[in-house]
Amino acid sequence: MTTTVHTRVAIVGAGPAGLLLAQLLRGAGIDSIVVDSRSRDEIEQTIRAGILEEGTVEALVAAGVDTHAHQVGMRHDGIELRFDGAGHRIDFADLVGRGVWLYPQHLVLQDLLATLVPAGADIRFETTAVRVDDVDGERPRVVVTGPDGAESEIAAEIVIGADGSHSVVRRAMSGSRAGLYREYPFAWFGILCEAPPSAPELIYSNSPNGFALISQRSDTVQRMYFQCDPDVDPASYTQEQLWEILQSRVPGTTLHEGPIFQRDMLQFRSFVARELRRGRVVLVGDAAHTVPPTGAKGMNLAIADVLLLHGALRAFLLENDPRLLDGYEQTALHRIWKAQNFSWWMTSMLHQMPEASDFDRMRQLGELRSVTDSRAGRTYLAEAYTGWPLELGG
Repeated sequence: MTTTVHTRVAIVGAGPAGLLLAQLLRGAGIDSIVVDSRSRDEIEQTIRAGILEEGTVEALVAAGVDTHAHQVGMRHDGIELRFDGAGHRIDFADLVGRGVWLYPQHLVLQDLLATLVPAGADIRFETTAVRVDDVDGERPRVVVTGPDGAESEIAAEIVIGADGSHSVVRRAMSGSRAGLYREYPFAWFGILCEAPPSAPELIYSNSPNGFALISQRSDTVQRMYFQCDPDVDPASYTQEQLWEILQSRVPGTTLHEGPIFQRDMLQFRSFVARELRRGRVVLVGDAAHTVPPTGAKGMNLAIADVLLLHGALRAFLLENDPRLLDGYEQTALHRIWKAQNFSWWMTSMLHQMPEASDFDRMRQLGELRSVTDSRAGRTYLAEAYTGWPLELGG
């Protein structure tokens, strides 16, 4: 017989969105169970870049997360747009009075788990969500298999899909009607290397040879990306070739070179699910949307979803008030589509499109000049990059 456990909220996915929601619900006295197919160690080693908006860091602190973003993260008060061999600084502090924190995703996950696990949160690692039954009922059930392969189910008042871009929960909600998407004809080739930062802030470089992003991970480790064909084999380049490519794409800046100890490919896709809520089943984070990394919106957008949804769940589960939950999708989509537009705009402005003509190239440079020569243009970029005000959902 299948074992059934009961909880108020079942959360599929122990990424930043799922874990932060569990922490917020715990603070409100609402029981939840989180399941994820990965082990704790695998989750904590999910290496992804992380640009955190000030509002995101403030939200983590307000939720009681023992975050080290202020101690370990690197605060940036601007970025540099580089084109035509010259750099143009976008001064966030001057333009909008905010900044961002360079704090990788795996550190956010470590902070969340270090807060939740000692507090006794019910997080079930190596537990795979197979499907969601009774999606349209008042007690949807998540069918899971545990580390021993045994099947069981979690019956909940609300099921949350925080299980990424291949979401099992989204598939149960929408089937083949996944959502609206745009594929991009290029990818990012990423490296980590042992070397001090080549610049004090991130450089987004549009060059005749293609796009590059020069970032850092710490005082001794750099993170860099360059635009490439999506089918490139990461092992196909020597270290010398990688440094030659990167240097050619940041004319006017001499990069600090060092041993490359990690290389990977980051595919580009924009996606928004056709429905973020169906009855008592709701999507957040990458299960609901993905954006190109150019605008640094991914994790921040997931956190914004969670803050909005938390207010709605608190009203629904504690006060029997469904109004905020009924409005969750429409309210969340306002921010999601603004982030999609900003991410697309930054991507199209900085990357070389295949088959681009000389006219296209000169128009693109005109667009970059229109942004950097105008305080209004710089302010729009700064406002979007550092994040719009967060909505708390009541």
